[in-house]
Amino acid sequence: MSNVHTIEYSSEFQFDPANTIIRFREVESITGLARATVYKRLKDDPTFPRPVSLSNSKSRGSPVGFVLAEIQAWVRQRMALREAA
Repeated sequence: MSNVHTIEYSSEFQFDPANTIIRFREVESITGLARATVYKRLKDDPTFPRPVSLSNSKSRGSPVGFVLAEIQAWVRQRMALREAA
C-alpha cells in the first residue's frame, strides 16, 4: 500500500503551492519523515514550517495543515545542505 496520494486537477484549475494546504499524511510523504519526527521538528527545529490551523478550536487535536510551498522549500533547503557538505 502506497502512502503517495495523487491529486488530479482539471486544466482550468490554477494550482499554486503557496496557496495549497496539505495535511499530515502528505507532509510525511513529501519529507519522508514519520509523524513523530514531524512533531519533533515542530518542537526543536525553527526552520521547519509551522502548521496552519484549519479550525477556530485551540484544543489539542484540532485539525492543522501545512502550506505546500513551505514544505517544498524546506525539503529543497535540506537538499542544498547535503550538497554543501
